[in-house]
Amino acid sequence: MADQQEEEDLRMALRMSMQNSPPEPKRSKPGEAAVSPATPTPEESRRLQRELMAAAAEKRMLAAAKTARSSSSPLKNEKSGDLGIKEAEMKAKEVNLGNELSEKEAYHLFSMVFGSGVSKGILAQWSNQGIRFSPDPETSMGLVQHEGGPCGVLATIQAFVLKHLLFFPDELGKVAVNMPQNLSSRRSPKSQYVASNNFSAFTEDAKTRALVKSMSEILFLCGNNKRAVTATLSVVSDGSEGSPKDVIVAQALEGLSVESASDLQKVLRVDMFTSPTSAFKRLEAMIPIFQSRMGALLFLISALLSRGLDSVQADRDDPSLPLVTAPFGHASQEIVNLLLCGQAVPNVFDGRMDLGGGMFLKGIPTSVEVGFLTLLESLNFCKVGQNLKCPKWPIWVVGSESHYTVLFALDTAVQDENELEERESQIRKAFDAQDQSGGGGFISVEAFHQVLRETSIRLPSDKLDSLCGSGFIVWSEFWQVILDLDKNLGGLKDSTGQMGRKMFDLYHFNGIAKSDLNGSQTVAGDSPPVQRPRLTKLRVSVPPRWTPEEFMADVAVPPGTEGSGSSGKDTEVAKPEQPPQHAPLADCIRTRWPRAVCNWIGDPPSIV
Repeated sequence: MADQQEEEDLRMALRMSMQNSPPEPKRSKPGEAAVSPATPTPEESRRLQRELMAAAAEKRMLAAAKTARSSSSPLKNEKSGDLGIKEAEMKAKEVNLGNELSEKEAYHLFSMVFGSGVSKGILAQWSNQGIRFSPDPETSMGLVQHEGGPCGVLATIQAFVLKHLLFFPDELGKVAVNMPQNLSSRRSPKSQYVASNNFSAFTEDAKTRALVKSMSEILFLCGNNKRAVTATLSVVSDGSEGSPKDVIVAQALEGLSVESASDLQKVLRVDMFTSPTSAFKRLEAMIPIFQSRMGALLFLISALLSRGLDSVQADRDDPSLPLVTAPFGHASQEIVNLLLCGQAVPNVFDGRMDLGGGMFLKGIPTSVEVGFLTLLESLNFCKVGQNLKCPKWPIWVVGSESHYTVLFALDTAVQDENELEERESQIRKAFDAQDQSGGGGFISVEAFHQVLRETSIRLPSDKLDSLCGSGFIVWSEFWQVILDLDKNLGGLKDSTGQMGRKMFDLYHFNGIAKSDLNGSQTVAGDSPPVQRPRLTKLRVSVPPRWTPEEFMADVAVPPGTEGSGSSGKDTEVAKPEQPPQHAPLADCIRTRWPRAVCNWIGDPPSIV
């Protein structure tokens, strides 16, 4: 009853405060004599009553706004019921005030992202990169990058955009946002554009909706599928009319710079959503802001706040380091992993690695929608786990020493495992689960016996003694023994020599605008090459269990085996029409498909 009465009083005060009344008389300053009639008139009494009630209403509104901000702050990690969150959102909207960060929260956010000694050059990189599609027709489905640094954010968004464009085109016209678990039953196993490879056929509306769905999906992934936080700027008005919105946003950002936590605190405003549909509509309305030069930074902040700053720091192995790495301002692996799996873990192996003494290194906890491959694995600096290497959709963010790009296929069948791959995955997963070397590819003798039990492998005593003689077992040596071991003992000995072969197409997209020759003819007058992103089609041939060198040699095929294989697609596989070509991307592809050789037309695909 008390709450109802208070609400009724508030409404009455608001109504009375909006009624026309004479101007408020000028009040005396302290120390001055106030001149007033001895007895106030009825009109003056009513006016004073309205002023007092309006002041009380204003005080209650400010208190409600403060309560709403504190209860719905995205920086809090305490769990609360969905009803309480929604009520807080409603209160914030009723008072028409955005959520701003406190000075402490802004400092925490800024130092987490950039650290204390960030250069102006790095800040400029992250303050001048929008989330925009390429204007070039051949690469119009891709996000273009003009500045170094934010490529990790753009490439991950790009991977999700391709997922929606290629495999869920029928869902793009719907406003309701489906969670990943609800999409798998309606997936398209092969893109409808696979026949023509016409990526320019995507309409602007379809691309925009794919972008909005991708951003919403990533933010809810970071928010544990319970919430999404959007970050925008207070200097941008949503209600401007007349000029195009992108022009209005660009004008509002003129002269704006974010060089400190104080600068960030002044202009940043955040909102939280628990409904995917509401988040979709909000993100759709914010597209001109994300397309602006602050777009990549705002989306990164949105992802961090969706996760919660305290949770982000708890995900990391070393929270003292900034998420944007010096000296070049690249997105760290923690940023990429946050956008891929919803947790800012620093490693790419599966699960956690026990270092003993209660210490762990954190990796990817579960399977992901789109995956990750890295050149560093081919150089033996790390080991990418199966969660990232075998995602639900044939799309991978590709990392090099200094850049992130995207690799994808139009057909989910490239993920299908033949007999060799399925058995190799099973054995490798068991081996990696015992590998405590940080991806070094070796395990202890005790762990090795556990692997043999889990995979039902029975090694002859001489081979077992040979592998265990050094006190640890190396994966490459173990795998060679498996390939020479009879199937009835758990091995993969292949009398035909044809097991494991396949052929398919992949596409590689590099969003950074570079000089692109790519086999084009020289134009009269020596005009400069076009600055645009790059899209390269690769023909990938995975030979049988031979090495690529043996595959390209004239190895005799046993009679009667030409038609052998696990599927009709295998029977069509032949040696490539051209000698295999090499580029660092091919090394990345071989971390996913061992023994693979690649061919392409034009310039080599670039991952830098």
